[in-house]
Amino acid sequence: MFPAEFSLGLVQMACGADVRANLAKAEARIRDAAERGVQVICLQELFASQYFCQREDRRNFDLAEPVPGPITARMAALAAELDVVLIVSVFERRAAGIYHNTAVVIDADGTLAGIYRKMHIPDDPLYYEKFYFTPGDLGFRAFDTKYARIGVLICWDQWFPEAARLTALAGASLIVYPTAIGWHPSEKTSDGAAQVDAWETIQRGHAVANGVYVAAVNRVGREVIEGDGLDFWGRSFVADPFGRIVARGGGDEETVLATCIAQKIETTRRYWPFLRDRRIDAYGDLSRRLRDDAR
Repeated sequence: MFPAEFSLGLVQMACGADVRANLAKAEARIRDAAERGVQVICLQELFASQYFCQREDRRNFDLAEPVPGPITARMAALAAELDVVLIVSVFERRAAGIYHNTAVVIDADGTLAGIYRKMHIPDDPLYYEKFYFTPGDLGFRAFDTKYARIGVLICWDQWFPEAARLTALAGASLIVYPTAIGWHPSEKTSDGAAQVDAWETIQRGHAVANGVYVAAVNRVGREVIEGDGLDFWGRSFVADPFGRIVARGGGDEETVLATCIAQKIETTRRYWPFLRDRRIDAYGDLSRRLRDDAR
């Protein structure tokens, strides 16, 4: 049985070129959150380094490590020491030439509850992830931890309702999205507000459609690896099963805190029984790229 409620912390931070410094900063932020009573703590996407996908550079594969590996071992020891659940984003080296963008769920006793490998891989200017990451092959999953059954999706997965639905159907009461999303500086003035609004809106929709808590944790700061770089907008947030924002960060470093209450899931789904009313007999075409009669 899970507790009736648990506290959630989203560590939103800026990253520099020094991996050791990034790891030390993340650990300090985790310790601070635990001292404040936080029980489930999520780090942002690829927190141990700068967002290297701005450029296609084979030397960046040296940043990858196996799972389990040094980062997961360090975080597992920390989770056990502090009695917290950690969601940790890792650039995973699975084998020579096969790398994944992976999230590791570490239970409060330091054991590995499970891993998720990013399924949807973008390829846009300054987001050249297809060069680095093999698409995930573990499907959409949820993992039992001391405090809740948690599902993890990663960044670009945020835009796909199918991913959230399947994670909810796996029993997740909380879906967390470690994220690295920001503006191209040239677009910030003209389109920045609309981009943030769209990003938040679709994830709030996932919370409503599935009757679950949804949390996105994003990095902050400008990182210049190629051209003018990227301005990461932060704005980490937690939405409840009704889609209401219960906690939201700004554009600077901080830990966003929220309380997740199991009864809210039960109550919301009783009034909005979307999972009950799904016409699963009529959704076969969702497995097709496009319906032939759509043209």
